[in-house]
Amino acid sequence: MTATHAIGVDLGGTKILAGVVTREGEVLRRHERMTTLDSQDALVAELEIAIGEVLEDDVGAIGMGVPGPLDLSTGRTYDMVNLPFHDFPLRDHMRARFSLPVGLDNDANAAAVAEWRVGAGRGVDDLVMLTLGTGLGGGVISNGRPFRGARGAGVELGHTVIVHDGRPCQGGCSGRGHLEPYVTGLAATRAAQDAFGPAADAHRLVRLANEGDAQAREILADIGRHLGSAMGSFANIFEPALIVLGGGFGVAAWEHIVGPAEEVMKREALRPMRDEVRVVRAELGTTAGLIGAAFVGFEAADA
Repeated sequence: MTATHAIGVDLGGTKILAGVVTREGEVLRRHERMTTLDSQDALVAELEIAIGEVLEDDVGAIGMGVPGPLDLSTGRTYDMVNLPFHDFPLRDHMRARFSLPVGLDNDANAAAVAEWRVGAGRGVDDLVMLTLGTGLGGGVISNGRPFRGARGAGVELGHTVIVHDGRPCQGGCSGRGHLEPYVTGLAATRAAQDAFGPAADAHRLVRLANEGDAQAREILADIGRHLGSAMGSFANIFEPALIVLGGGFGVAAWEHIVGPAEEVMKREALRPMRDEVRVVRAELGTTAGLIGAAFVGFEAADA
């Protein structure tokens, strides 16, 4: 029988959000708990608890969005920058544990699927989504299908190089000049502390900008310009109809970053891309990853 409800699990560096979702994208029930970083075994146990809290007889599949590169051909994790996963067979483990079809995807890919299916990208077959939070995730829908790469580890758009030999990347990444350390909430916090003192953070930066502080607004505009450099490249590569900006920091700082980002994007993008692409704010908020993960679960059930 075709699954009508799936559990979506949005695994983040600080919290796990699990919920039951219909095929129309409606969230029926949800559960949130803290992410443990103590060990791989402890993290897997927390995921099992989160799933168990919302699991009932109406659930026909499980989908998981995980923040890091995955081997989707085998359902395994690679080593991850912010989580204690090390080559773990996550899909097969959860399938055996709950006796249900299990789908697995990168968390930003899952968010892009959600915005494409039931959010800001409804009716659009080509879009790029960028989630600006503590880090930067990316997802691509191309010709009406999620783009995942040869094994599912691709679309790490936050690790696109925008400045040769630039700032060190965040977390355990050894690269330099990647997009991520220029445009995330963590980057905003560092800039705020340089400008306003060690107690400042990204939240205060946005609040000051909203209150009209010129220095705060310029810091956010500079973040927007760096973002626009990458968006111009993504427009040239993928030719999307939409670029969707989401994530906690991206939505909070939207009005301060989107103008400078679009200005630089249109300078860097070629025609016809610069004339056709639209930049929109994500609609689903913090539930995008959860809803998208559930759609990944439906995809596994249907397969």
